[in-house]
Amino acid sequence: MRERLAGLRACGPASSVAPGPNAVIPLLDLALPLARLLDPEDAHRLALRALMALPQPPPKPDDPRLAVTALGLSFPNPVGLAAGFDKEAEVPDAALRLGFGFAEVGTLTPKPQAGNPRPRVFRLPADDGVINRLGFNNHGIAAARVRLAARARRGGIVGVNVGANRETKNRIADYVAGIEAFAPLASYLVINVSSPNTPGLRDLQAAPALDELLARAIEARDHATRWTPLLLKIAPDLSLAELDELVAVAKKRGIDGMIISNTTVARPASLRDPNKKETGGLSGRPLFDLSTRALAETYLRVGGAFPLIGVGGIDSAEAAWRKIRAGATLIQLYTGMIYKGFGLVQAIKAGLVRHLTAGGHDSLDSMVGKDASAIRAER
Repeated sequence: MRERLAGLRACGPASSVAPGPNAVIPLLDLALPLARLLDPEDAHRLALRALMALPQPPPKPDDPRLAVTALGLSFPNPVGLAAGFDKEAEVPDAALRLGFGFAEVGTLTPKPQAGNPRPRVFRLPADDGVINRLGFNNHGIAAARVRLAARARRGGIVGVNVGANRETKNRIADYVAGIEAFAPLASYLVINVSSPNTPGLRDLQAAPALDELLARAIEARDHATRWTPLLLKIAPDLSLAELDELVAVAKKRGIDGMIISNTTVARPASLRDPNKKETGGLSGRPLFDLSTRALAETYLRVGGAFPLIGVGGIDSAEAAWRKIRAGATLIQLYTGMIYKGFGLVQAIKAGLVRHLTAGGHDSLDSMVGKDASAIRAER
């Protein structure tokens, strides 16, 4: 997950964002600006409670041209909810009713943990960004497993993002525990080794450690009662040499997909908001260029061995379209909703349909990776 924060927008509804067919969406979006008076975590919790409390009808069927087949799954559209919004698996079905094609819950660790001290989430409204240093705060695997088991027959694609406890002595064992717990319930599983907020976690992206981790993780998945696609979520801050090694290990071990990317520890020179000096992972619009370059570089290295999910800074249909052309078969968003509201989901889907219509395309398949080489050359 992007371990991401925060639930509610720091400014008023954007007039360019269509409210969509679900009448609850504009109601939620009208209320969200009030949350800028609250601490971001409190605002996030309020958003979750609203989604749990308000009745939502299913969204209208998606344009069939948005359908995507990947990971052995049939997605009604490519727009997913990124990990971090629904850490505890409380609202995956509400997210799907907002119009997402899939939802990812977590990051979840074997044992409950409080995470880092508050304050630990900071809006950057001048930059449409967020910095968080949450530290995998969650109630643990057992509580989330109960909730996911209760909704198992409802359908819809729900992925589970797993991590390691901060104080654990065996981080690989923690990932194995998460895979064993959720493989029977998840549509897909994500190994999160890229959060910057757990000391030493990103060291697991180095080739020797990653090779051992993936070997153990895939073994655990293969011995589960049900086969589940297993993905790896990486940081955008890897050097090209590190990315070469990481992709080589992922291909050798037979991972089913990758998510590019988590938050960044970099601070672009363009940042204006005073909160830019806070420690933690940066998400939102300032992450877009870095994560999209990482996506294109990964796409060119993977060579079609497995699909990629592009995430980081998606806050418009144009941003989503560029991610797809950079190499994303599927996309995810979170921080964009803080500034543009829940209607952003429907707006992105409508914009993707317009792009397909304008180009005379019957599906998104032919657009995946179309600009990857050009984006690489922009460096």
